[in-house]
Amino acid sequence: MRIKGLAVALVTAIVLTGCGQSQMSAIDISATDVTTSRVETTESSKYTKVIALANGSAEIIDSLGLKSILIGRDIASTEPALESIPVVTSGHQVVAEKIIALNPDLVIIDSSVGPSQAIASLKSAGIKVAEINEVWSVTGISTKVREVASLLEVVKTGEKLASLIDSTIATASREVTGAPRVLFLYLRGGNSIYLVGGLGSGADSLLASIGAIDVGATPGSKPFTPLTAESLIALKPDVILVMSKGLESVGGVSGLIDLPGVAQTPAGQNARVISVDDSLLLSFGARTPSLLNKLAAALNEVAS
Repeated sequence: MRIKGLAVALVTAIVLTGCGQSQMSAIDISATDVTTSRVETTESSKYTKVIALANGSAEIIDSLGLKSILIGRDIASTEPALESIPVVTSGHQVVAEKIIALNPDLVIIDSSVGPSQAIASLKSAGIKVAEINEVWSVTGISTKVREVASLLEVVKTGEKLASLIDSTIATASREVTGAPRVLFLYLRGGNSIYLVGGLGSGADSLLASIGAIDVGATPGSKPFTPLTAESLIALKPDVILVMSKGLESVGGVSGLIDLPGVAQTPAGQNARVISVDDSLLLSFGARTPSLLNKLAAALNEVAS
């Protein structure tokens, strides 16, 4: 199971005293706290009216210096620089009529974009639809950049951006001290959805790249599995990583600690919680290198 269209900002370190929670403080990293890797281009895009719906593709196009060709984006593309680009989806669903009315010469999707009937309608209307690969790892970001750049026929610019991203990621690697044990939880309290992130969740790659241990990413684990008190206690996380809307949906840090098993973990006992904005955490785009630096700093702070 994958959680689609999510994106991201760090939340919360808290202080517990004795047998109960006293005062709570928070570390917060929002979408405005990270920077975007950018390059300038002297190349011209093959397309001039592009709608980018694939995860992270809109911010990559902007980072290639080609924001002017964007005429539409998905709801998860929340980079501040894209604020003027209209959202052309309803939630995470494609609305074919809205896109057709904009008369794009290219729509970029990945396998998470749907429904399939809407994509078929775009193709039937004569609109070019190009599907790129989904990326759920830090190492795949530069590959996605090259794929988008190749579509637009700005290969040299793509190589420049990919190299910049790779070098920035390299500087962020192994920045966390003490190899903290971190557990990623996907929470939607209103729908009673409480999931543990495992291998392939995306968070496992982020944490590994900065020297932290994703305790949910055990051999054979699935990307997301239902949370149980027993499994949570057994994992013994030092820090819990969540998305900001997920944390809000369970009533903040105190509500998170009230979930079954959380209070019995080192993370719960010491109220060590980090929350990342939904649209940022798993975007795997041009903001991710900066996010890694912020995440490393937050882990060092809450674990100190």
